[in-house]
Amino acid sequence: MCPDCDDFARTVLMLGQLALYADMFGADDDFIEAVGPSLAASLPEPPPGTFPPGYDPTEGPDYPGEPS
Repeated sequence: MCPDCDDFARTVLMLGQLALYADMFGADDDFIEAVGPSLAASLPEPPPGTFPPGYDPTEGPDYPGEPS
């Protein structure tokens, strides 16, 4: 696996584990609020081939609460 692919996969895994931890009884909310945004901000660009050719994440339907 390429280094960027490995970093991306590891960061996504940690975000998933943090989400599971957040759903546990007694989870430390301060920890989650501190670590979650940091992990998300450290998420590298997705490796080539993650999304189909021509995929634009800014296209798609408007969701409730999303500015038009």
